[in-house]
Amino acid sequence: MKTLVERLTERRPLLLDGATGTELNRRGIATSLPLWSATALLTARDTLRQIHAEYVAAGAELITANTFRTHARNLAAGGLDSRAQELTRIAVEEAQAAAGSTVYVAGSMAPLEDCYSPQLVPPNRELVTEHRAMAANLTAAGVDCILVETMNTIRESRIATQAAVATGLPVLTSFVCGMDGQLLSGESMQAAAQSLLPCQPQAILINCGSAPSMLTPLKQLANSAGSIPLGVYANIGSPDPDHGWRNTDAYRPMTYAQYAAMWLKSGATILGGCCGTTPAHIQQLAQALS
Repeated sequence: MKTLVERLTERRPLLLDGATGTELNRRGIATSLPLWSATALLTARDTLRQIHAEYVAAGAELITANTFRTHARNLAAGGLDSRAQELTRIAVEEAQAAAGSTVYVAGSMAPLEDCYSPQLVPPNRELVTEHRAMAANLTAAGVDCILVETMNTIRESRIATQAAVATGLPVLTSFVCGMDGQLLSGESMQAAAQSLLPCQPQAILINCGSAPSMLTPLKQLANSAGSIPLGVYANIGSPDPDHGWRNTDAYRPMTYAQYAAMWLKSGATILGGCCGTTPAHIQQLAQALS
């Protein structure tokens, strides 16, 4: 199998997997705070592996291990911070078991605090220490690359990306934006790209926004990120103040694939799904890309 860096240079579309946390929840696995999706590493490893396997069967070339909430800070809320390395290893093992020898496995590096709350980003010293620890755990677990994802500020995205790049692994960094196309911190997508490029990630992506809202930040990214590969993996809905969550028409796999076709035309070469997406969404994308 080619290295991921070699694969990215081909510039033909690379297909990611879809959601893990919401898919666990859809199958009856508890994903409540404080551990959220990390609970499955303690109670539902078979289900987690099955989800990974279904994304592989759907056509994903790169699946993401369930490490979004295995950094020590999050696990500490459940009294499990001493098990951060162990649970990270378990998450990667489950993804690798499903991936076999033909699919890449990414390790997720998430914001240390809530991904929708940029005001909670810790001081730089804490960011440096904790993201370095997470990057080291992912490297020790044997991931093929690190996915620094759902970053809501330039400050944390740079520190996390630098920690990931220092491991020597390929790094993909992804931002979460609001309906206005700006980072949730209010910083522009252009500023985010220009700040991140010197860190030398292999790709810059946008994730965890509703599918209809992704075109605006993608176009801004395409105008400011030079020749680096770009990607999008979106939600099928968005938070709603009255109902908690409201789906868009992207809950239909075929409609989601239609949005993805627009992302392709606007410069994205890495596509997948975030909250609410299922193996059916990824299968539809695979068929559209074939």
